[in-house]
Amino acid sequence: MSLTRCQNGHMFSARRYGTVCPFCNIETAAKTKVEMEPQEAELEEDLYYEEIEPVCGWLVCVEGAQRGLDYKVRMGKNFIGRGDDMDIQILRDNAISRRNHAIIVYDPKKRNTVLLPGESSGIAYLNGEAVYTPQELAQYDIVELGNSKFLFMPFCGESFEWQEKAEE
Repeated sequence: MSLTRCQNGHMFSARRYGTVCPFCNIETAAKTKVEMEPQEAELEEDLYYEEIEPVCGWLVCVEGAQRGLDYKVRMGKNFIGRGDDMDIQILRDNAISRRNHAIIVYDPKKRNTVLLPGESSGIAYLNGEAVYTPQELAQYDIVELGNSKFLFMPFCGESFEWQEKAEE
């Protein structure tokens, strides 16, 4: 909740009383936000301390229901599906399994990105070929999932790698 302070130090709700202090009847031109709802303060603090996971590449939908949308590939395993708990959530294509249709892994030690088959009944295709074993991804490869096609664009690899932050 936002409160306003008048020049005499009175605190009041500008939403309820406008810009005139109800205690001393003085017009206040400047509003000062002095406190937040507890939920807002906790959310702001959580966002401040949330660890940033840097992007290592992208999948860009080039054909299908989400055409034009991009999906960030992060370091480690990225599970792909329609479910809320998926790292890469692809909506509006019901031919994509809800959970683990496919997995994309960025390995920082090897500096490569690999496409793995998922644990669902759906099949992932890489450049038109079904993926049954791990396949390394290269720039502009086409990954097919359900009725959608995605172009892979790496960010990390031989030319660039995120450096581990120094221990403080």
